Amino acid sequence: MKSRLLLALALGLAWNTLLAADTNAPATPYILTPAAPATPRINGANVFGVRPGSPFLYTIAATGDRPMKFSARNLPRGLKLDAKTGQITGMLKSQGEFIVTLGAKNSLGAAGKIFRIVCGDQIALTPPMGWNSWNCFAHAVSADRVKRAADAMVKSGLINHGWTYINVDDYWENHRSSKDPTLTGPFRDAKGFIVPNVRFPDMKGLADYVHGLGLKIGLYSSPGPWTCGGCAGSWQHEQQDAQTYAKWGFDYLKYDWCSYGDVVSGLVTNVMKVKSSGTPHKTGDEAIHPYQLMGKFLREQKRDIVFSLCQYGMDDVWKWGGSVNGNCWRTTGDIIDLWATTDHKWQGSVTSIGFSQDAAAPFAKPGNWNDPDMLVVGEVGWGKTHPSRLTPDEQYTHISLWCLLAAPLLIGCDMEKFDDFTLNLLSNDEVLAIDQDALGKGATCVINHGDVRIYEKELEDGGRAVGFFNLGAMPVELKFNEFSRLGLAGKQNARDLWRQKDVVAVDTAKDSLPLTIPAHGVLLYKFTAAK
Repeated sequence: MKSRLLLALALGLAWNTLLAADTNAPATPYILTPAAPATPRINGANVFGVRPGSPFLYTIAATGDRPMKFSARNLPRGLKLDAKTGQITGMLKSQGEFIVTLGAKNSLGAAGKIFRIVCGDQIALTPPMGWNSWNCFAHAVSADRVKRAADAMVKSGLINHGWTYINVDDYWENHRSSKDPTLTGPFRDAKGFIVPNVRFPDMKGLADYVHGLGLKIGLYSSPGPWTCGGCAGSWQHEQQDAQTYAKWGFDYLKYDWCSYGDVVSGLVTNVMKVKSSGTPHKTGDEAIHPYQLMGKFLREQKRDIVFSLCQYGMDDVWKWGGSVNGNCWRTTGDIIDLWATTDHKWQGSVTSIGFSQDAAAPFAKPGNWNDPDMLVVGEVGWGKTHPSRLTPDEQYTHISLWCLLAAPLLIGCDMEKFDDFTLNLLSNDEVLAIDQDALGKGATCVINHGDVRIYEKELEDGGRAVGFFNLGAMPVELKFNEFSRLGLAGKQNARDLWRQKDVVAVDTAKDSLPLTIPAHGVLLYKFTAAK
């Protein structure tokens, strides 16, 4: 396995080749989701987890005209609300479950929502939603770009739909051999604490800036001596690094296998000869140990830090990731913005990754999430961005499938370059609600017929989310009547979630549902029992 930077360069050549060979004109983006109303509407998950003694930060996600006044009835002792920003802050000292009524009001109306705060041992009770720097900035990331990304999440309005995390990936540390002076410097200070590179002169200040916007912030490291890009990792400094991340105020850690495979035994005579990436995968305790170690130290901090295990599905991580205090774990290799076809298949394509998650699905639950990697919509490109090579229908498929899978949703594009289509794609609250459903079930493929894959997901309110996917190159017309295989009985109301409109009421015993599924596209429906 090549280093991530070399892989990015290689992918650039592959894109050029594929684009030159592609004789089809690019499809015109089309927007399905209606604009949010000017009246208040509270979005986001219905539940939030926090540990006793950890700083609390939650921003009420609400669309509608500003100014807006927020309220939170029955807020537990120790928490307070800023009625202007909707930010809830403070600290809970004891375990418990609290039912709060959130409110949002503007000159046009008011909205309310029942919200559950669970103070206990588990965090990330719904999949994390946010942004990661790698797929757009790669080795060129800087504190300034991270701040601008946070500003863009607010300015674009995504914060009003529940998007929360701003995650710094590789290259915030100093590099082992770079000639770039901004990446050259000591790896650690005299006491062994990690030293950021000059692009990140004030890590605590950066975290404070992001928190001040009502967002959270994440960081990246490796259990090996080097990250995938060749920067300083956490090997033999795990406890110090966990303490440092908490002291700086970070809320999320992506921990990437990278160089660890060559130091599993600990018998290293020259650390400079250890490869940055491409090291052997391991099984059993050798695969588990580095994540168990960092998970323990993160858990000891007086701060909630979401722990993301990035080891590409090694040793069926979904079976043990939760036992090492992991909150989410990669089930696959890195994704790229390609759709697998009979003409060219790529291991990291959206289809090869997205439609191969059934084995891991039963292990998804609140606090424990399978991660099929980041989203490849918008302007992506690992340091040299380009519009996603996925067609509009392929992008609808991508987002729909990730939401059905209850996957972490991490935007990988440059958020300062949002176009209307991409922004609309990421701000459909009914679609996002499927990902954020508090029951925490991961969808599986229940019907596989030709080019059609039908995925079903059980929801907290008793409904079912169903994705009708067409992997073929031509539209498919279908009169669907296999409702029992989706766990549906009696009379059901079908709602098109992308279009946010009711479609039809069906009697599952005798009716069929006519469907026209676009090529490489999806129909995403929610079924609820008719009253």
